[in-house]
Amino acid sequence: MKRVLSVVVVLVGLITASTATADDGAGPLGVTVTGRDARVGVLLRAAGEGHFCTASVVDAPRRDLIVTAAHCLGGDGGLVFVPGYRDGRAPHGEWKVRRRFLPRGWVEGRHEDSDVGFAVLVPRGGTGVQDVVGGNRFVTGTATGATGVTVTGYPDTRETPVSCTDKPAALGRTQQRIACPGFSGGTSGSPWVNGDGQVVGVLGGHDQGGTTPGVSYSVVLGVEARRLYRQAAGLS
Repeated sequence: MKRVLSVVVVLVGLITASTATADDGAGPLGVTVTGRDARVGVLLRAAGEGHFCTASVVDAPRRDLIVTAAHCLGGDGGLVFVPGYRDGRAPHGEWKVRRRFLPRGWVEGRHEDSDVGFAVLVPRGGTGVQDVVGGNRFVTGTATGATGVTVTGYPDTRETPVSCTDKPAALGRTQQRIACPGFSGGTSGSPWVNGDGQVVGVLGGHDQGGTTPGVSYSVVLGVEARRLYRQAAGLS
């Protein structure tokens, strides 16, 4: 999960009066507001305890796929995804993880440029999670900073999601960064969604997403991420 080493900044102090009531909507660039997106939710341990990472539904033929950071899918215990989680409620149900897909670079060396993973969910009553909440397209090869993106995630100290819209910047060839306050531990796996509804980043990568709540990172989604998506989606 995103490893915040500094003191966590209280969100209330970061949200201006003009955006404090902007529930469910994006604020000015670089301002974090309370968000809501049914396609984004929390990851829970099946054995209990609170939410620890964020994930989101992506479009796939079997309509059963979520994307998150690879470091969120480690361990041997079962995982549960709760889309649209809010105040302890599961408005769209709880979905058990059936299978995890991790890139070779992560499995073999925990390489930060491979910190993206997918999970296939067990259908509920023959219905896939995408049939219930929809799914964003997972897109690779886009130019970093070509457009603004909206990042939505669940800090592990909150029971509601936060959202921020800004333009990413490059951190070398393989990583990208975004300045959004309030993205503390628990927001790893948060999708970076552009104006066309495409996931073009996933919070993670450098320092497993960042060491401060004000700057977050993502792998630049390229060949490895595309290959892994196709495998998880059953396309190859």
